[in-house]
Amino acid sequence: MLNFDESRFLSIQGGAVALAARIDAIIGEALAAGAPNIHFLGAGGAAILMQPAAQLLRRRSTFPVFDDLTAELLVTPSPNLTKASIVVIPSLSGTTKESVEMLALAKSRGATIITLIGHAATPLGEGDHHVLVNYAADDTSSESFYIQSLLIALAVLKHRGEIDNYDALLAEMQGLPWQLLAMKKAIEPRADAFARRIADHDYHIFTGAGPIWPETFYFGMCILEEMQWIRTRPVHASDFFHGTLELVEKGVSVVVLKGEDETRPLAERVERFVPTVGGELTVIDTADYPTQGLSAELRGLLGPAFLATLLERISAHLEVMRNHPLTTRRYYRRVAY
Repeated sequence: MLNFDESRFLSIQGGAVALAARIDAIIGEALAAGAPNIHFLGAGGAAILMQPAAQLLRRRSTFPVFDDLTAELLVTPSPNLTKASIVVIPSLSGTTKESVEMLALAKSRGATIITLIGHAATPLGEGDHHVLVNYAADDTSSESFYIQSLLIALAVLKHRGEIDNYDALLAEMQGLPWQLLAMKKAIEPRADAFARRIADHDYHIFTGAGPIWPETFYFGMCILEEMQWIRTRPVHASDFFHGTLELVEKGVSVVVLKGEDETRPLAERVERFVPTVGGELTVIDTADYPTQGLSAELRGLLGPAFLATLLERISAHLEVMRNHPLTTRRYYRRVAY
């Protein structure tokens, strides 16, 4: 595969799965101590990657869950962030400014803090809070964060008695790194063509629904805008017909991302509409990439990770095709802002 290190990928995703027992113990202890709620409080892309887990808890649990924008929470503090709250702070670098400030705020409130980071010797990796380190780079971090946050959500459901197949799901996940690798290999022959469709337009509408929506937003903002300087309009499939549809005409690129959860019909509605008005439709569907040993339920939960792993292959071809490395920046961490 183009610009891909197979052993590194398996090690990173295997490292994420291996955190399950530690996550289970931390969450169990926090809930037993009377945790009143859980907050997923990252910044930028890392925060977006926590959203499917927060959404899962909102739909499957009565346990209060919050995923406020960290920068806003720092200037408009919430009374819900309180003593014994579980606070999850993801940051690949371990140095993200807003996240470091949130760590200090959460400590001052007496929260139980879990940091998910890629590097230990960093501000978020040092202290007496729970530090979960799993080395990753930009091209492997999405799946790692999706896996870790899903494990947190499943642990909450388990310890609250709101799920009856936790052990079975965890057993299935042991083979997940190899299943993700198989997906990458399956899309590789098509990745160049997908990349060409993106490279041929300077503006795209991206849409998805449910747990797929965060990956839709993430890929548009953090990959195409930040790393490729391509203008995108990520819009939730539920909102597509409340404004964005008026922008679709001949030659306008619309990319529909589809998972296998209950919200799939919302994306399919957009998929049916776009060709009727001449839009250029591209569909990337996790159902086109089968796995071995993963139940339909787990495939639905892992839809964001599946799409992240598929889209990474497209990104790898896109940066070569456009002669624009994914590491190129004009402003991000280059200038003061």
